[in-house]
Amino acid sequence: MKVLMGTKNPGKIEGAKLAFERYFDDVEIVGIPVSSDVSAQPLNDEIYKGARNRVDNLKKYAKENNIEADFYIASEAGIMNYFKEWIDINLVVVENKDGLESVATSQGFPIPEKYMDEIKATELSNVMDRLFEGKNLGQGKGGIRVLTKDEVTRVDLTRSAFVMALTKYINGDVWQ
Repeated sequence: MKVLMGTKNPGKIEGAKLAFERYFDDVEIVGIPVSSDVSAQPLNDEIYKGARNRVDNLKKYAKENNIEADFYIASEAGIMNYFKEWIDINLVVVENKDGLESVATSQGFPIPEKYMDEIKATELSNVMDRLFEGKNLGQGKGGIRVLTKDEVTRVDLTRSAFVMALTKYINGDVWQ
């Protein structure tokens, strides 16, 4: 099974691969860096838009390069303010070759209000790098690894979001 994913981020690719391998055999995930066409720090509805744009850009890339895939997938991390608190989530869009879309999210974690202006001006990973003296916490296992003292990683968040999205495909017509 060939899956095209709109990123080269190793943590996101690993999380997606773990989710797909749970339900499918012979999974090959090819990471292709495509644009989200949203701001560097997506907020609220931009999170879905960024992931959806990545899938659309992947499909365009595949068509232009004669690449066939079974799934086109994307993961967009962003911050939402729907519950009177800023919460960082990982939203995924999965579209199969027939055009069936599924959207799901990971669990989220709170972002203190006192950092939001700086985050909006740059992005969460830059603020976390400054606060925790890390380098490129947004890559690999992510800043959540630092916040949870190695209990949860970006791989875990990405994996859980993709598992949730795959419920539409692994349960046949009953859940579509």
